[in-house]
Amino acid sequence: MNLTISGHHLEVTPALREYVLTKLDRVTRHFDQVVDVNVLLTVEKQKEKERRQRAEVTLHVKGRDIFVESASEDLYAAIDQLMDKLDRQVVRHKDKLQDHHHVASKRLELSGDMV
Repeated sequence: MNLTISGHHLEVTPALREYVLTKLDRVTRHFDQVVDVNVLLTVEKQKEKERRQRAEVTLHVKGRDIFVESASEDLYAAIDQLMDKLDRQVVRHKDKLQDHHHVASKRLELSGDMV
């Protein structure tokens, strides 16, 4: 898995990097076919008094790119929200990949293979 953590108008400190890594462990625990992860942490200036912290991630898995973003007043809260959203999307993607096909009971009756 290739991991890139970058900051825009912000220095990515070792503490931030470690926090993102520990949160990403939860996602990789659910789904191990992750190819690439790009995390962008941003501080936006909206008006002069109010600063908004944003976190976004692009997760490249086999067959699909998953993009999630989150914004909050606190960067750690934005990262928490981001990982929750990402976790839900990864689990949903994994469920779609799994084979959920099963033979309907009417088809079994017609073919005479009824158990």
